[in-house]
Amino acid sequence: MKRFIIAAIVLCAGSIQAQEHFAGIATSQSTGILNGTTNPAEFVNLPNQYSFNVLSVSAYMSNNKMGFNELIHSDNFEEAIFSGNKPASIRADFEILGPSFAYKMDKWAFVITTCGKTKANIVDINNDLGNAIVNGIAPESVENIAGILADYNQKATATTWGEIGFGVARELLSMDGHTLNAGATFKILFPGTYVRMSASDFRGTITVENGTVALTDASTNISFAYSGSLADNFTDSTNFTNYFGNGPSGFSMNIGVNYNWKDADDNRKIINAGLAFRNIGSMTYKDSNNQSNSYMVNIPAGQYLDLEQFSGDSDIKEIEQKLIQSGFAQIAHQNTDFKVKLPATFALYADVNVYNNWYIGAYTQQKLSQDYEETQIAVQNIFTVTPRYATEDFEVFLALSDTEISGFAAGVGTRYKGFYIGSGSLITAIFNNSNTHQADAYAGFRFSL
Repeated sequence: MKRFIIAAIVLCAGSIQAQEHFAGIATSQSTGILNGTTNPAEFVNLPNQYSFNVLSVSAYMSNNKMGFNELIHSDNFEEAIFSGNKPASIRADFEILGPSFAYKMDKWAFVITTCGKTKANIVDINNDLGNAIVNGIAPESVENIAGILADYNQKATATTWGEIGFGVARELLSMDGHTLNAGATFKILFPGTYVRMSASDFRGTITVENGTVALTDASTNISFAYSGSLADNFTDSTNFTNYFGNGPSGFSMNIGVNYNWKDADDNRKIINAGLAFRNIGSMTYKDSNNQSNSYMVNIPAGQYLDLEQFSGDSDIKEIEQKLIQSGFAQIAHQNTDFKVKLPATFALYADVNVYNNWYIGAYTQQKLSQDYEETQIAVQNIFTVTPRYATEDFEVFLALSDTEISGFAAGVGTRYKGFYIGSGSLITAIFNNSNTHQADAYAGFRFSL
């Protein structure tokens, strides 16, 4: 488990130092295919007949415990993330919007997109339990004995998948510079690899028995699920980039509407606003290395499960076998193929021209399912305000965000013609790195003909 956490952080925070992906640029006044991934109705606003996305990459990591400086440089990450009173939560994402093409014709737009996604999440892990398993440290209170009462589901997951999207959008109404558009993107999903360890209804006591941190007088329901290469090793970063390794086995869609008001004299956007439902769907993992098992675990008082034996394991099947061999786990449910629900969200945004080339925008993302649900890929609630200066060729903006996990962060981004780069947390990382719990960055290139 220790290495699983580190692998997720290295992948998503180490490669670029970067869940709202593309903060600021995704609602840019200069519309590109990237805008349509936020709201497919935006495809109608593409400025030219042909639009191309060459490559866009975004990486993001947030947590509820560690500051930016500690996150990047700490040698004791595992101890810091399980410190304090709040259960530990981490969201780590990596997203690639690959070669994509849009064709605009009269009031219609048609789009083909490719995308690869990686998500690794720690959801509400109890600090005492995390310290015992990952670090071999017993709680300090009550002479190294502590009761754990976790009234929430605890979960560690990682998954990768690829997407091929087919989008269509149409202008519905147009009058005196005011337009109303609607659009949808239908995505074929290619499950890559997956791993999940979760525990619900946890009750127990951590103690030190014969010099070893152990669990006693405990009961819980534990689930293991895995597919593909992550089942064998969840520490190898190359296993987190398997996007199109398997065939199609899932479907999702984005739907949205967009309102646009342009100045009749210079064609400048006065208001651009929209709402969208995103990632509505699921995918089924069917790899030959598939398994989904649930266990009822009961450890009587006076009997002990050695927690330190799991520290350093990088194979989920090995962890599962150790639990079975302990004699405390009874199988409750067993399956091979299993379904995973995508991180469905509702997005609402507006970008308003306030003076000349100055704009201010607001964006909110709200999840439609709870992260603790066993088969749910986790996602954050987000609110972002974006002041920007934008011309046809140049744009610079601030991204001021408040996220569910990491709290407030401020970043900056810029665009010159088709090239853009930015971070949603760079400013707070520089000026308040001890209290910034987020690290992210993105870059991309696009063009139109």
